[in-house]
Amino acid sequence: MTTKVLQRPTLILNRNWQPVNVAPVARALVLLWNASARVVDPADYQTYTWEDWSRLCPKDGDRFIQAVRFRMRVPEVITLTGYDRLPAAAVTFSRRNIFKRDHYTCQYCGAQPGMDELTLDHVVPRAQGGQSRWDNCVLACMACNKRKADRTPEQAKMRLKHTPVQPTWNPRYAAHDLRIESWSKFFSEAYWNVALEK
Repeated sequence: MTTKVLQRPTLILNRNWQPVNVAPVARALVLLWNASARVVDPADYQTYTWEDWSRLCPKDGDRFIQAVRFRMRVPEVITLTGYDRLPAAAVTFSRRNIFKRDHYTCQYCGAQPGMDELTLDHVVPRAQGGQSRWDNCVLACMACNKRKADRTPEQAKMRLKHTPVQPTWNPRYAAHDLRIESWSKFFSEAYWNVALEK
């Protein structure tokens, strides 16, 4: 049970409170112990050092770690004390990420037959000079892929459900299937406060 709790994701904010990463609770506690981070209580945004956090008693329903002499609440959000850059991160062009982007759905007929029945389709076929890129690859079920063959959707008289584009999600957060409700406060802040590119 303790091992499972230690593997839960913790949102990591930089010194300016912008989300920069997700790490297991075990890593977050090491950062807290080393004074490299402080816990942020999402309820009131108060920050806590290791000493402060370890003195708080978990409330009913709170996840906790049982130490020898005390129980420690599991941190959901921490902020780093000495890191203020926002790392650039691009979503890797991979089969897994194409499946995520297209929501495991055929982009021609809308079917969701399961991973084993979906294939990658080049919108402009490689035989016609199409490349393997975000804007040219989509998921297709076996039947649609066979029907389209080495033609463009226009040539095959098939319509795409969505235009393929490079995803904009941050892979650090997307990699975790578990979503922590309190994180939404920090993502919305980041949305409004992060500098836009010119």
